[in-house]
Amino acid sequence: MSAPATPLFDPAAFRIGPGIAHLCAGGETPFLLRHDDALRRYAIDKSNGEAGRHAQEAEVERARVLAAAMWGVAVEDIGFVSSVAEGVSMLIESIDWRPGDNAVFDENEYPSVIAPLLVAGAAQVRLASRERPMATQVDSRTRLIGVSHVSYLNAARVDLRALRMLADRVGAILVVDHTQAAGTMPIAAELADFAFAASYKWLLGMTGVAIAYWNRARRPAWAPRTAGWHSLGGTERPRWDKVPGLRADAMRFCRGNPAHGPVYVLAEALDHLRGFDPAAVQHHIHGCTTALLAGLSRLGIVSTTPADPAHHGASVCFESPNAAALTARLAERGVLVWNGRGRVRISVHGYTAADDVAAVLAGLARLRDLV
Repeated sequence: MSAPATPLFDPAAFRIGPGIAHLCAGGETPFLLRHDDALRRYAIDKSNGEAGRHAQEAEVERARVLAAAMWGVAVEDIGFVSSVAEGVSMLIESIDWRPGDNAVFDENEYPSVIAPLLVAGAAQVRLASRERPMATQVDSRTRLIGVSHVSYLNAARVDLRALRMLADRVGAILVVDHTQAAGTMPIAAELADFAFAASYKWLLGMTGVAIAYWNRARRPAWAPRTAGWHSLGGTERPRWDKVPGLRADAMRFCRGNPAHGPVYVLAEALDHLRGFDPAAVQHHIHGCTTALLAGLSRLGIVSTTPADPAHHGASVCFESPNAAALTARLAERGVLVWNGRGRVRISVHGYTAADDVAAVLAGLARLRDLV
């Protein structure tokens, strides 16, 4: 598969400087220009008293509708949290852990998914690896399986249907972080009991808000252990002589005001993305990733990303002790990639095309000794 000659998204719709090959979506995507107006609308609504607050809440509902449509789920199953870490932490805190319980994660899992349980110390943590497949770590005392749909470290994509079957075999909760997948491919959200996605990467939003999905059909009795005014049900003045009820939908994840400014931006981003078939976006991306993998191979650079596009996301990664220097040197050439944890991550999206792929490969060829 060759890299597409033209972008799927119009690069002129994004804040991408002239001559820049923007290949770091796995860290931050460029801002859509339409977001300038979204933030301006937020500023106007925030300044408009009670009517402005109603407008802000309407934008929250608009974002929920768009997110639900993208993931093929009911609007009531969609809520918002400030970050994936917050959402997973609320979930970990809500589980009635018992002595001897365990939870299973990949040994290279992203901190937002595994750290909440490790810090809480509520259950034994078991780590799966190539030598210890997840199926060998799960047993009758496994209460939770936590996984990233696509790995931040090497862009490897997991088989969520197989994990759903594994979780069902022992009655475990399946928690999925779609951050490195949402916006790049079709999302089968219903496979998870709970799922989250940060919005500032391929969803084209910004920090401050993340999508939270509660599969109410699978886990109808779930309730967080903490609450705030926004997550309570009803509109009457609360009475504090009894425990108040929670909202019936996934907005019970949102204890206080959602981050309205980032929500305005997210709604515009989701509106932009709905103009493109997710399968077409994935096909376009895989044209770029397979061309990148082939180019790295020609340069003698070994990628840690699985070669088969059925098993990877929208990034191509390789390890290097000089990752920081490589990233900086490429940026000097107008090629933006991402450095971190001893590896270089090259990430593509709908605005990427063959010229961008050629630019990063040409840069790496000149810097081959540094690799």
